[in-house]
Amino acid sequence: MTETTDQNLTHLPEMIGKWARELGFSDLGITHPDTGPHAQRLQNWLDDGFHGEMGYMADHGDKRYTPQSLVEGTRRVISVRLDYLPAPDSPAQVLTNPEKAYVTRYAVGRDYHKLMRKRLATLAKKIDEAVSGYEYRAFVDSAPVLERALAQRAGLGWIGKNNMLIHPKAGSFFFLGEIFTSAPLPVDEPFEKEHCGSCAACLDICPTDAFEGPHRLDARKCISYLTIELSGSIPVELREKMGNRVFGCDDCQLVCPWNKFSKPTAETDFQPRHGLDNSELATLFLWTEKEFLKRTEGSAIRRTGYQGWLRNLAVGLGNAPSTIAVIEALKQRADHPSDLVREHVQWALQRHGL
Repeated sequence: MTETTDQNLTHLPEMIGKWARELGFSDLGITHPDTGPHAQRLQNWLDDGFHGEMGYMADHGDKRYTPQSLVEGTRRVISVRLDYLPAPDSPAQVLTNPEKAYVTRYAVGRDYHKLMRKRLATLAKKIDEAVSGYEYRAFVDSAPVLERALAQRAGLGWIGKNNMLIHPKAGSFFFLGEIFTSAPLPVDEPFEKEHCGSCAACLDICPTDAFEGPHRLDARKCISYLTIELSGSIPVELREKMGNRVFGCDDCQLVCPWNKFSKPTAETDFQPRHGLDNSELATLFLWTEKEFLKRTEGSAIRRTGYQGWLRNLAVGLGNAPSTIAVIEALKQRADHPSDLVREHVQWALQRHGL
């Protein structure tokens, strides 16, 4: 190991960026452990009750927006992003085919958490080998971290009207991860200017009108929340608006003009598995629980659970054309032991006049 000196720290960010690219990360920035005005915006959002059942968003006191409270001694945050959009991909073709099941593009392949966490740990080890005497701790959605705010302040993009971090040369189809460190590294300039202008395409396209305005998302109406975070019954008034979206929703990203610059991922782990990018609703609905567990192994879809998966698919089938395959699939689940599943199946059958 080399002796830690100011000169080492001054030139270290260039090396960190090189190591990050070698590990497959798309970009990297360094910032102070300060979330700026984003902390108050989070509190306002919580006060409005827009987080719904996501109680964890309100937990942990100030740890979510004050990195030093989460990890004592943090002096810098290293923020990374990793592109995930599969290639080739035709999300519009699936969304416009009501017999297909739309799965958010980040979930059609393997779950990103382990992959990114392992690489961040490797990156932290490389930094530690270059300059000893400092602490490093990696996070990938595994702790209360206001990651988009930190990424914006690290220069990785601006937070758009849809609350997604947008990079002018890469759009918004990427994951974020962080390394908290006690090393006083040089920091990057924050991305202060928002480049959304007068565009409101993301707000206008939302199927359930979940946006109260720019940057104001009522998660209780968001399809991603309804299909992933919500544990109970999906509000009846929102079901028809969900269309064929059975796990997450990408509409506000797909319509964003900046996503014409999105780059296909080079990660084989993020490529579609088990046809989840282009499957029939009826086919997925007939998976047994054993098949569900097998085919979603290592997938973010596991998060909704088998009953939640059937609930979501039942809504999609209720919005699908009244074909023999759709009706027969629903009938096979009409007596499902789960009250939650049966309720949504009955709603779907009624939609088909049965």
